Amino acid sequence: MKLVFATQNKNKIDEVRALFPANISLLSLTDIGCNEDIPETGKTLEENAILKANYITHNFGYPCFADDTGLIVEALNGAPGVYSARYAGKSRDANANMDKLLKELKHAKDRKAQFETVIALNLNEEQHIFKGEIEGKIINKKRGEQGFGYDPVFIPNGYSKTFAELPLEIKNNISHRGLAIQKLITYLNNLGQDEERS
Repeated sequence: MKLVFATQNKNKIDEVRALFPANISLLSLTDIGCNEDIPETGKTLEENAILKANYITHNFGYPCFADDTGLIVEALNGAPGVYSARYAGKSRDANANMDKLLKELKHAKDRKAQFETVIALNLNEEQHIFKGEIEGKIINKKRGEQGFGYDPVFIPNGYSKTFAELPLEIKNNISHRGLAIQKLITYLNNLGQDEERS
């Protein structure tokens, strides 16, 4: 099966490819000749994931999935949330986003946060939604060289290292995106088994 992951983010693609079974060929937007910046005008993570998945299905005809992820910080009333990638501006600069977040939380005692990922899958003229989330906290300064986005400032509950310090295999097992992707893969595997039996 060929399946398009509707993202231009190479880090996301590499992370997700490491989770996918060999019988599913994961294509990037570049692979299908899509160089457009797909609009993310939804007011929720789910709306944005659906917008991106529908764009690829309608314009390119491929079965595909898209995700949207938000960092929800309690002390900031849920911000940056759906605007996580553009928190410090349209340039989607991860360091600028983290710098703004750390500045906003400079005097905050409550540093609880959670990551949420929503995946929209368009397959066989049906749409399915998968979600994953993980709770943790925002630390005072960036730590670690791996990962991307807000990974250097987020420590998941039960761990002492940030997402940017944890090995990819551990992060993929526990992260918001990893959990949502695992639900997606389980669905695809079950679908494949059903087709074999029919």
